[in-house]
Amino acid sequence: MKNNFFRSPVGNIYLKPQTSSEVSSQILFGEKFKILSKKKKWLKIRTYYDNYVGYVKRQNFLNNFKPTKKICKLKSKIFKKKGISYIPTNNFLYFGSGISIRNENKKFIEFEKNKWIKKKDVKDIVHVQKNFIKVLKLFVNTKYLWGGKTSKGIDCSALIQIYFFYNRTFFPRDSKDQMKYCKKKLSKKFNKGDIIFWKGHVGVCVSKSMFIHAYGPKKKVLIMPTNLTITTIKNTANLKIKKISNIKRY
Repeated sequence: MKNNFFRSPVGNIYLKPQTSSEVSSQILFGEKFKILSKKKKWLKIRTYYDNYVGYVKRQNFLNNFKPTKKICKLKSKIFKKKGISYIPTNNFLYFGSGISIRNENKKFIEFEKNKWIKKKDVKDIVHVQKNFIKVLKLFVNTKYLWGGKTSKGIDCSALIQIYFFYNRTFFPRDSKDQMKYCKKKLSKKFNKGDIIFWKGHVGVCVSKSMFIHAYGPKKKVLIMPTNLTITTIKNTANLKIKKISNIKRY
């Protein structure tokens, strides 16, 4: 079936074609996917970025879409133009979302009919942000949400993946697949950029002694001492470190 691009700011990807099913991930505006099958009000899809398979509600999508810009802020407010004024709506585009330009002026970009965002909120689609800490810190205090990947809520593996997604570099979605994909670091000393994996959990060292992760028990993204994190996870979940890699290797 033909390629499609997601048209809403964010949508849930479900394990099964029903809203009572578990949300396994999300899809962002401008994200490319392929429809695998159709079932009443549901579509089974595969995302092109990470080959993630799941179900989304049937809706209108973009075709013949070629994104030239992407959102570089945690979220970008969507405006409606009325006369010469730009009226803020309650909607946003989220970090990493790809857009194409329909119209623009000095301060605003129109990405869909009468949907505008501030020009300062975007970068060229080919822009590469090498500073992973700058990206991950955008999400500090964002609430923990299983399957989430935006400022409305994010999980531990999405927090790592979003850095690669912004740079349009492949990285798996789920922590178990990330752990398989990543090469093991031989040294046991912690350094900036180290990705630490436990069974079902992952985070990154932002320095030799501090660690960022979307932590379910604390219900948010936070930075805490690395050794305290390891001890806490061992004491509360009885989990030991399974692998250490480094984000700069990918």
